[in-house]
Amino acid sequence: MTQFSDLKLDPRVLKAVEEAGYTTPTPIQAGAIPHALEGKDVLGIAQTGTGKTASFTLPMITLLSKGRARARMPRSLVLCPTRELAAQVAENFDIYAKHTRLTKALLIGGVSFKEQDALIDKGVDVLIATPGRLLDHFERGKLLLTGVQIMVVDEADRMLDMGFIPDIERIFQLTPFTRQTMFYSATMAPEIERITNTFLHSPARIEVARQATASETIEQRLIEFRPSRRDRETAAKEKRAMLRAAIDAEGEALKNAIIFCNRKSEVDVVAKSLKKYGYDAAPIHGDLDQSQRMRTLDGFRDGSLKLLIASDVAARGLDIPAVSHVINFDVPSHCEDYVHRIGRTGRAGRKGVAITLAVPADDKYLAAIEGLIKTTIPRVVPPIAIESGDDAADPARERGGRGERADRGERRGRRGERRDGSAPAGDRPAAHEDEPAPRAAAEPQTAEASARDATRRRDDAPRDEGRHDEGRRERGGDRRRGRDGDRRDEAPVVGLGDHVPDFLMRGFKLPAGD
Repeated sequence: MTQFSDLKLDPRVLKAVEEAGYTTPTPIQAGAIPHALEGKDVLGIAQTGTGKTASFTLPMITLLSKGRARARMPRSLVLCPTRELAAQVAENFDIYAKHTRLTKALLIGGVSFKEQDALIDKGVDVLIATPGRLLDHFERGKLLLTGVQIMVVDEADRMLDMGFIPDIERIFQLTPFTRQTMFYSATMAPEIERITNTFLHSPARIEVARQATASETIEQRLIEFRPSRRDRETAAKEKRAMLRAAIDAEGEALKNAIIFCNRKSEVDVVAKSLKKYGYDAAPIHGDLDQSQRMRTLDGFRDGSLKLLIASDVAARGLDIPAVSHVINFDVPSHCEDYVHRIGRTGRAGRKGVAITLAVPADDKYLAAIEGLIKTTIPRVVPPIAIESGDDAADPARERGGRGERADRGERRGRRGERRDGSAPAGDRPAAHEDEPAPRAAAEPQTAEASARDATRRRDDAPRDEGRHDEGRRERGGDRRRGRDGDRRDEAPVVGLGDHVPDFLMRGFKLPAGD
């Protein structure tokens, strides 16, 4: 069996490894370290928790043991997708390089630019950074990448999932063509193939496990249930109750657990709910301050925090060996994330349990996950029973749903009829049909008829204008009714109004014989 002493590492590195308690390298370490020490590009593919960090940290320290860093020009660069993973790589570097004089700088968000600039100005051998913060320093003129000899991209597939492709490509272009490049990833997506074909030169491919496989030390369980109601609020409450029941059912076997949610907002809700019911829980996701995130992780590592509620920011690369349980509160929408999540337990040969809560809407995601891991996740009986209900049978919901909308529509229809008049236009009495026709008005009848017709057209026009004028007509009708009472059943007034001068109503007699 291969030992670390057989890998031609620097004696000071071997001493640090021995003091850390390691003697036998993992398969990814045994396969990648010899190629890295020869200066070859390396493409490492292994499931999470197999020791990828040491497989590039140990040869990097050995290769950089000779030489000296210059101001603002780091000699090596390690890119990580998250702040937590970058901080973990920095911790590993401190452990393995403690007997050397190599220096490092950690460039991540949530830390003062001033402190980071001071370290870079002194010159560092190893620069560990997230892509965004690295480019921020470069654009401010505080950093030069022309002296990079070794470049490492850790969790490369996660980099691509998080949208870092343009940043990664730009950083590659800023580094020398002669650099040594190492890619490490748990899965091998097509985009990774394109990146490696572009920026790696004849890499040594080290694949120690089938892509996206779950460790055999992890016992997987699936709890399927159907919420009693279809509304989101009720379903979410019942799902949180199912989570608490699942935690209680594990009893003393659950030493600590990471509970994964798909959304940051859900992380906060679940953490708040668990704390409300007396559970020792705290959230961690990308929107929290870096100092708070680090305190939460430190508390989970040292055992002072039992339940860590996390988004996928904590699903990759975090080395917390003694996690007894992983619980998927939400089924991940990307099947690869399932493998990374449950890989937080069952590490370094330990036994672990992975529990997933699923509702009927998750069926397509479960099918993709089981297709990826080539196995069926064992179903278990839910720890509590959820009584199914029928939303359609709820009278209150009927009133709040289509029934209420229908009632509102009917009321609007009735109001519309009142606006248009209580009687159809054909049934309305003609204007002045009861008035006598004076003989003396025979001559000016044409002008009066024209005025009457014009007035009638003005009165009838608003009734044909459309629904957008209904409110205006209703307001006008209200004003008329306020002055004169309800006049809807009276004939419309035309001509001179309500009062007709007496002289127009008198008849004229012509002299006899004319």
